[in-house]
Amino acid sequence: MSMDEAPEPGGGGAPRGGRTSAAGSALEKSLRILEAVAAPGGPHRLAEVTAAAAVPKSSTFRILASLAEQGFVRQEADGRYGVGPRLRGLSALVSGGEPASIGRILDELRQAAGGQTVHLALHSGETITYIRKLESEQPFRTASRVGMRMPLHTTAIGKSILAHLPGAEVQELISATGLEPRTPRTLTRAEELYAQLAEVRARGYALDDEENEPTIRCIGAAVLGPGGRPIGGVSVTTVTFLVSREEIESYAPALRAATEALAPLL
Repeated sequence: MSMDEAPEPGGGGAPRGGRTSAAGSALEKSLRILEAVAAPGGPHRLAEVTAAAAVPKSSTFRILASLAEQGFVRQEADGRYGVGPRLRGLSALVSGGEPASIGRILDELRQAAGGQTVHLALHSGETITYIRKLESEQPFRTASRVGMRMPLHTTAIGKSILAHLPGAEVQELISATGLEPRTPRTLTRAEELYAQLAEVRARGYALDDEENEPTIRCIGAAVLGPGGRPIGGVSVTTVTFLVSREEIESYAPALRAATEALAPLL
């Protein structure tokens, strides 16, 4: 008999009332809530998730907040809840379970970019999470992997997302993360980052020029959802000793075409 199944003192041989332990109950609630969030027709309002999961509203709200903080659930601007990037990443790892056209779009981008590495990531809170990676056809590999979470301010995808968020929200994110450096080239001053985000908005793409990892240069663009809010982004990743900044910027038209094609699929 496990600890969770052990009878209470004086309560006989069965768990009291046939109930699971508090931990098991919390897990069951969380799983039912995840199922409700992932149900067709989403994103869903809190009342819809509460009813579908058969969990009290206060508990549903608390569990959703925790799931959103961990990236398994995403809260939309209007308060509704949808599938988060970590849950999508798990789906991709287990079954490759996304529309086949997503893979086709990413592969077409890779070919247009000379066989370079391509990433698809989704936004959650202070980070992005990679949900797809197409390895380079070149003789090098990057350290990134599906499921990896990365900062917004050091990555091309992250900066393209920041460029499309409301200014007050960007300030809150910067205050929370502190703009920690990952390389000597990381932007660690808010004024520099704001100036670069204005450039990103003007030209439609962002660059990571060895700001996240030495010798790695990326170009990224945001995938925009309803109302122009960023869902995630796509990037092309290269190494500095093989691809110049001018060459990587020439991939921008193909990159923007990919983000527009992906928007209705995410």
